[in-house]
Amino acid sequence: MEIQNHKEEVPFSYYAAQFQTVDPQEVCRRTGAEFRDGAFHVTLLGTEYTIGWPEYTITAADGAFALNNLPCQTFLLRFLLNGKKAAASNLYQTFREMPWGELYIGPYTGRCLKRAAFTFGGRLPAFRAACEAMGAMAVAHGDAGYQFDFIGGYRMQLMIYAGDEEFPPSSQILYTDNFADGFSAEDRVVAGDVLISAIRQQMERSKQ
Repeated sequence: MEIQNHKEEVPFSYYAAQFQTVDPQEVCRRTGAEFRDGAFHVTLLGTEYTIGWPEYTITAADGAFALNNLPCQTFLLRFLLNGKKAAASNLYQTFREMPWGELYIGPYTGRCLKRAAFTFGGRLPAFRAACEAMGAMAVAHGDAGYQFDFIGGYRMQLMIYAGDEEFPPSSQILYTDNFADGFSAEDRVVAGDVLISAIRQQMERSKQ
């Protein structure tokens, strides 16, 4: 894998070292992940990843998003280290409405909401095709909106508003309210970033 920058590699190495010390049975009880044949099995955005333990390895179907995205692999490691199973929920909240959301809303807006708006706002047909290829369910919000099974019972919705001659494109991301209990504000930012990057990759793959 090509490491894009030192900022990505350092946290990954830190969590990969911590990962070697976990108790697999405790991780499975806490997160709901499976452990068999010396590896954890975790499904993210409909793709199952096999994460070897104690020496970290990751495998999945060819072209799976996380295989070439180090921040996503770091997110998976953090889920195994700190995450927990989600209580079922069909209630959604914005990032701002969840704990610490107000504090992180500035970086979140730039990293997720503005990025989604300008990545997808002018490419709605390709956005729809990519989301459907990922198994997402259309929702009746936005000019194009989809609901995703993110990880371990946590769901997200991403809505894109195309904009017009007077207004730029915009977006909204909703999280099931169990995210407030299961993820830190920092990890909720990363979850939004991972979702956008995965959709973008699917769009690029569809062009090939």
